[in-house]
Parts: sequence; C-alpha cells; structure tokens
Amino acid sequence: MSDDASTYRTEHDSMGEVQVPADALWGAQTARAVENFPISGRPVPPGVVRALAQLKAAAARVNADLGVLESPVADAVERAASEVAAGEHDGEFPVDVFQTGSGTSTNMNVNEVVSRLAHLRSGLAVHPNDHVNAGQSSNDTFPSALRIAATLAALDDLAPALDHLAASLARKQEEFADVVKAGRTHLMDAVPVTLGQEFGGYRRQVELGAARVRAAAEATKELPLGGTAAGTGLNAAPGFAASVIAKVAETTGVDFREAADHFEAQSTQDAVVELSGAFKVVAVGLTKICNDLRWMSSGPRTGLGEIHLPDLQPGSSIMPGKVNPVVPEATLMACAQVIGNDTTVTVAGAAGNFELNVMLPVLARNVLESATLLAACARLLADRCVDGITAEVDHARELAESSPSIVTPLNRYIGYEAAAKVVKQAVAQRRTIREVVLEQGHVERGALTEAQLDEALDVLSMTRPPQR
Repeated sequence: MSDDASTYRTEHDSMGEVQVPADALWGAQTARAVENFPISGRPVPPGVVRALAQLKAAAARVNADLGVLESPVADAVERAASEVAAGEHDGEFPVDVFQTGSGTSTNMNVNEVVSRLAHLRSGLAVHPNDHVNAGQSSNDTFPSALRIAATLAALDDLAPALDHLAASLARKQEEFADVVKAGRTHLMDAVPVTLGQEFGGYRRQVELGAARVRAAAEATKELPLGGTAAGTGLNAAPGFAASVIAKVAETTGVDFREAADHFEAQSTQDAVVELSGAFKVVAVGLTKICNDLRWMSSGPRTGLGEIHLPDLQPGSSIMPGKVNPVVPEATLMACAQVIGNDTTVTVAGAAGNFELNVMLPVLARNVLESATLLAACARLLADRCVDGITAEVDHARELAESSPSIVTPLNRYIGYEAAAKVVKQAVAQRRTIREVVLEQGHVERGALTEAQLDEALDVLSMTRPPQR
C-alpha cells in the first residue's frame, strides 16, 4: 500500500503497523485480511455481519451490567454496534468469504468498525479486542452469528415465501378440480387424473418443505456463544452468554438459546448441515414441480399443451413468436445452485477438527445464499407463473380419452389379458378403446353392457373412485 498521508492512516495491531485507507472505519487486522485473501471478491454475507453486530451490542450491555466494561464505553459500543446491525455500514466489511476458517478476520472487521464508530461518536478510547470483543472469541461469536443469520433467513424469509407459493398452488388446485387429463407414469400414458389433483400434490410438497425448514431451524436456534476459544468459556463472566442470547432473542423475536454443550456446538456444525439439507429438499421439490410445468406447457403444437403459462418475454432471438417457460427455467437453475451449495455445506460441515470447525465462512455463504435463492424463486414462481396458469381443458380431456390406459376399469369385466389385447389393437390401429371393445364382441358376448362400457370409460369418474 502507498503511505500517502492524505490517502492512508497508520494503524497497528499485535504484529505491528499497517497502512489503512484514511476514510475506512476498519483497522489493521481487516487491512491484513484484505491483502491476504484476494480470492473471490465476495465478502461474508451481510446477514452474518449484522448478526455479529447484534451480538456485540448485546454483549456490551451485559458486560456493563456484569462490571466488565465501564458504562460510558459500553454505551458507545452498544450504539455503534446497533448501527452496524441495522445495516448502516454494510460497505465497511470487505474481507473475502474465503479467509481463515474460523471467521476471525470478519469478527475482527466487525470489532474494528464498531470500535472506531464508538470512538468517533463518543471521543472515548474503545479497543476492538478489550472492549468490543470482551467475553468473546471468534470461535463462539462467528458460529453464533452464522446460526442467527441462517435461522432468520429460514423463518423470516424462506418459510413465508413457501407459504405464499403453497397458497397460489392451492388456488389452482381448486380452479382445476374438474379438469381431467392423462396421468403419466414413466412418462408413458397412465389412467386419468385431474389437473387439480396434480396441483394439490404440488401444494402439499411445498407445505411439507416449509414444515421441514421450520423444524430444522429449531436446531440452529442453539448458539455456541459462551464457549469462547475452545468451549470451556475461558474469559467469559458467569451468566454472560445466557444474558447476551436473551437480549438477541428479544431483539429478533426468535427463541435463541445457549448451546447445551459448547464443545459440540463449536467443533461441529451439524445443525447448519441439517438446515441446508432441508433447503436441498425444497430445491428438489421445486425442481419436480417446475419440470412438470414445463412438460405440461410444452408446445404449442408439438408438445403436451395441457396448460398455458403466462407469456412474459420473447423466447428466441431467431424464431419469431416463440415463448419459453422462463420462470420455471430460472427456478431450476437456482435449485441446481442450492443442491450444489448443500454439497459444499456437507463437506464444510465435516471439517471439524477437535474443538473447532474450520470452514465457517463458506458454510455461512452457501446456507444463506440457498435461503435467499429459494425464497426469491418461490415468490417469483407464485406471482409470475402459477397465478397466471390457464388450463387447455378440451385438449387435456382429449388426451385423457385417447390414453390406452383408460381400459383399466374394464379389467373387472373382461379380465387383464383381454383388456391388454384391446389396448394393443387400439394403439396399432389408432382407434379408441370403446371402438375396439365393441368390435371384439365383449358387449355381444355379455361380458358387460354398452351402458357399463360407457360408465367405465368416463375419464372424470376414473379420477374419483368410490370411497372406501
């Protein structure tokens, strides 16, 4: 770095002096980290930074109550940390997400920013380690911030977005209740179903996804704060962690609690891996739904053409009039990213060595990105796609009636093997099941009456078998 006095100021840490941009709120350790990790250009997610600041604000107040910090210093730290927690200084956190595995660089980045803000606001000498970080270690604050941010993303963003999508699907389930269509298994013609039944399945899939996310977030409500460096709680005052966590719970409205075992909570991140797994299940479910929508809307002339998705934009730079299923495709790409993120989280979650997991920042990046992507796609899919879907009612029924599998109800009259012969002839001659049954003489021989034949081949009734 240049030592131009008008551009830089001199800061120092335990390793010596460092040149820091004159207008930066961060200090020496952040400057070293910026130089040491020029890897991705992507910083730690703001949600983690803000959660760290929430912890710092609560810790300052508790440390004042416990006599660890003098009240004026604690007040200054609390006010400064609250500004950071509110997102007022998001541009002051430049450290790359690919950094030291404990997240120490980002923890110190927050400590330094809060320290300098507190000094500028109060004129007091506020030290990033001795005051802002009092009673804490990166090894318990960063994983705690990770869990706070991930829990909030799951409960305040993703789960409500999934509820929103489920409600949209429920409306279509009701609207399409009597729209009969061909069922398909193995992508082959099967017995009829209704479009409403399919959308009901999608609704339930999304509802279960939201339930899984909420259930998995119960584990990430348990915070490692209080273990300090190695899980023993060294340098933290008695009652410090429980009081800080109670304040965070009050601020967020989420019932966070202190870890039952600090060695488990710091050395493993199984709770975060579980939450990511729930995100992956949601991604798998949305993938299935979006692929079905693409298949059913394929065409308009050479595909299935059972539904019509909203026309949102031209689909080709060379083929005039072509319109593509852009929202399902965008969602599919996001889901692929989420599934990949979960693989990264799985590998990172296995990186606990003795008393600490050493891939915390990349865990944070991938888990929070997954929540953000899924929440955005769920709302987009509901608002820009599902709400505008219309059914091609007549065409869907025509396909259902032309499916060879509608012969299935005739099994009880003419038997499976005779029904299979009907299907083979109907397919080979491109004729209807009804025509072939009559030609083969099943009615004449008394196996069933013509009225029973018509009743058995009513495709809508096939979707609603008698209640047991």
